[in-house]
Amino acid sequence: MEQDNALKSGADELKWECISTEHIVRDEWIDFRRCAYRFPDGSVFEPFYNYSRRDYVVIVATDTEGNYLCVKQFRQGIGKVTTEFPAGGMERKDGKQYRADDSDVIFEDPLKAAKRELREETGYGSDEWTHLLTIPSNATIADNYAYIYMARNCKKVYDRDLDDTEFLNVEVIKPNELEKMVNAGQFQQSVHVMAWLLAINRIGQYDD
Repeated sequence: MEQDNALKSGADELKWECISTEHIVRDEWIDFRRCAYRFPDGSVFEPFYNYSRRDYVVIVATDTEGNYLCVKQFRQGIGKVTTEFPAGGMERKDGKQYRADDSDVIFEDPLKAAKRELREETGYGSDEWTHLLTIPSNATIADNYAYIYMARNCKKVYDRDLDDTEFLNVEVIKPNELEKMVNAGQFQQSVHVMAWLLAINRIGQYDD
């Protein structure tokens, strides 16, 4: 307990104080902000840019033969078609796409969102769900969190139901093939690579 208190005290001494925020873009999709911070030594620096987006889920899904259910889609950030796990944002009741600071905003339950995203993007469903981790998506510049789930023994039971902006194909990938892709840098979502590592570690525990 004393060690925990010491660590907390040390962390408090390192905190920055946000003294001003300018919302450069704040629409239904994003809250992009320019901020000024007071450092622990009392000095002030600006600008720091950060943004708010909604939390999201990533699903490491495997079928009854242990193959991974993945999707291929274009990612405008790197200008390439990527292979990744099914994933998507947790819905806000008011339809906006960022977390914001509103205490009364109601977000979709993470597990419910994971089941919905798997169903919509792949048409598969599962009765075997495990929450692996919740982690900041990009702690340096963003405020949202990724909820990582594993779904095992998935079966094709639905028709896909894609959003208007989703153009993607489903790929079933064998475990050794996915491992080769990860090691070759061809599985190009960093949080998804982490999710895969967490899943194979957990599967190993289950199968021992």
